[in-house]
Parts: sequence; structure tokens; C-alpha cells
Amino acid sequence: MASAVPILPGATVTVVDARSIYAGYTGFVQRISGDRAAVLFEGGNWDKLVTMRLSDLSAA
Repeated sequence: MASAVPILPGATVTVVDARSIYAGYTGFVQRISGDRAAVLFEGGNWDKLVTMRLSDLSAA
């Protein structure tokens, strides 16, 4: 699902891929390389940096 808003580093995004264990999670884009983005998820006492396809993300 493509978003009408461009996804750039620093943007807040939500995972829209229903097959992903991160579906519905919201995170911050740290960097973009090609068709993938490194997304930082924060949750209380944990942080996780995950590389995901841009097509699996939607601008929040």
C-alpha cells in the first residue's frame, strides 16, 4: 500500500503489512536506502531498529 505522503528520514510511519509481526506498530524512519527504510520502534524499556520495505509502510 503506497502512501500519498513521501516517507523521508525523521518521518513517523506505521507498518501496514498484515503478515509482519510489526503490523500496526508505529516507528521513526532513521535512514532510507533504495526501496528499504530502517525504522526505529521504541516501547518502554526496549528499542528495536528494523529494516523494512517502503511499500510496507504508511506515513502516520
